[in-house]
Parts: sequence; C-alpha cells; structure tokens
Amino acid sequence: MKKIAVVGLGKVGSLVATLLHETFEVTGVDQRKPADEFAFAIETGSVSDRSFLHSVLQRHDAVVSCLPYSLNLPVAEVAFECGIHYFDLTEDVPTTSAIRQMAQTSKGVMIPQCGLAPGFIGIVGANLYNRFTRLRDVELRVGALPKYPNGQMAYSFTWSPAGVINEYINDAEVIHNGVRKMVSSLDGLEAITIEGREFEAFTTSGGLGTMCETLAGKVDTLNYKTIRYPGHCRLMRFFLYELLMKDDRQLTEQILTNAKPPVREDVVYVYAVVEGWQGEALAREEFYNAYHPISIQGREWRAISWTTAASVAAVVEMVAAGKLPTHGFVKQEDIPLDDFLQTRHGSLYARYHP
Repeated sequence: MKKIAVVGLGKVGSLVATLLHETFEVTGVDQRKPADEFAFAIETGSVSDRSFLHSVLQRHDAVVSCLPYSLNLPVAEVAFECGIHYFDLTEDVPTTSAIRQMAQTSKGVMIPQCGLAPGFIGIVGANLYNRFTRLRDVELRVGALPKYPNGQMAYSFTWSPAGVINEYINDAEVIHNGVRKMVSSLDGLEAITIEGREFEAFTTSGGLGTMCETLAGKVDTLNYKTIRYPGHCRLMRFFLYELLMKDDRQLTEQILTNAKPPVREDVVYVYAVVEGWQGEALAREEFYNAYHPISIQGREWRAISWTTAASVAAVVEMVAAGKLPTHGFVKQEDIPLDDFLQTRHGSLYARYHP
C-alpha cells in the first residue's frame, strides 16, 4: 500500500490526510479545494459522480472515506469495483451491513467504523474482555464535549451534526439479560461521575459496531452509551420527539449547526468497564482516559479530530504493515490494542495510555 485517497477534507478528513501523508503518497478529494494549505495533492469533484470516483480511486491502493455517513456507500462500492482497500469512520449500521456483503468477495480489505465510537472504544473493550475466561458485563462509554459548556444543552458540534442526529434517532443494538435486541436511542439514562464532575450517559446507535454479534451468547449485558453534560438527553428528546424534528433531519441539522457551532477547547472521554470471571475469581477491569487538543505539525487540532483521525490512520498503518488481513472484512474488536498503540499514529493515544 503506497497511494491512498482520502475523500472528504473536513474537520477530520484533512487531519487523516495530513497524518497519512507522513508515510504514504496521499491525494485529498473534496467538492472544493480547502481554504487551508496542505502538503498533499488535492483533487476536486463530486462523490455522486461515479466516473470521477473511478478515475481517482483506480490510481490508488486504498481509500479512506471521511464523508458524512449517508455518502460513504458510493465510495465503498467504487473501491470494491477497483479492488482496493477501503476504510471509513461511519457509525451507520445499514452502511456497515452493505460493506460487509461486498467484503465477502472483495480483493482488498474493507474496514468501516474506524473512528472513535465505533472504532477505538471497540478495540479498548476487546482488550479488556479478552482478559476474562467468562464474561458478565461489558459497558462502553464515550463523550466528545466542549471543555467549557454553556447553555442548557451544554454541547457543541465538534464533529458531523448529521452523524450525531443519526445516532440519536436510530435504534441501538445491545445484549440485555443475555438476549441480543434493539432498544431506543436516548434511553437508558444514567448518571456518571468523572473526576468529581457529574455527567449523564444514554444509549445511542452504532457505538458497538459488530460487538453484539461477536459476544452473542457470551455475556449477560453489553451496551454503549454516549456521555453528555446533565440535561442534554431530556432536551434532545423534547426537540426530536415532542417537536417532531426527527421527521426532518436536514432541517434539524441546520438548526443545531447554527445554534451550537464547534468550539476550540474540547475534551474526549473514553471509559470502558468489564466484569466477569478470571479463572474462578470474579473480577472487574476498567479503562479511562480524557483526551485534549494537541499540536500536530505546528497546528492545534481538537480532541475529537485527532482521536478520530489517529484511529483510522493507525488501522491503515496496520494493514500496510501486515498486522491485519489484506482482504475481506475486519471487525474493530479483532484489532489488537497493543499493536494499535505501537503504530506511528496510534502512539498519539499512547501518550495518555494508563
């Protein structure tokens, strides 16, 4: 793997391309040329133009899609047709299901869900639950939040508003009382205290990736919840369901993007806890970290941007180095955490590794 196309040069995509350009020959692809200057080559065109996509992707060994979830599938289809490796950041379950179907006969590897959640949290969760001989509970929590919140919603859209809305509205898969099932998002509200500060967490769609399938029949409880400041869930339920904004996602995105623009100072919380038996002894293993903005190549990047970008860049590195399969579908929970942290860009996480 030498030549990589990165499609979508937004908050995260531009950093993905920047990181990968340190090792590979990278071409950034977007509808228009970014205002910022970057060292990698850039091609402009619409992903809805399949002939344009073909002309770009057939000249590369791999593609990383950093587009909104609704635009990933056409890129995956062209990557499949060109026989190249495919990676993305999607939390969308139907998109992943379609990619899994293609991966059954793909010439390259197809690894969706390579972001933060799903993505890094699944890698961390698997690292914990693999320490047990028998499992009881696996609970995964992630929150990307403004460091200094204001307003009743106490939130800002530091990543795709469309992705946030999608995960708030779609049902979530869990394992409850040993049974694999679907539950409503914005449900299962719980209080969490992190370093003496109060938060809330609630169920959202997609964060577990394929883990319910992997652990079916092996665990009593498995769930993923998003961390927010207290009161956020109640307000989003009111907005989406009492005002029926769930029926107009485009308008919902416009309203929330205008009301809650991204902030410079953000923080990403990652927390995982697993309970079960190690031999005959009942045990509990935990992972917790708070990730903050860092400087990369002389430029400050938000916590949500670098944690997401470093995750997919590390997985790309692992495929290139032969640490992961080079064809078919790869689950996030099959990616070894130690190998991940030893990559050039996974090592960004290692700075904070407990």
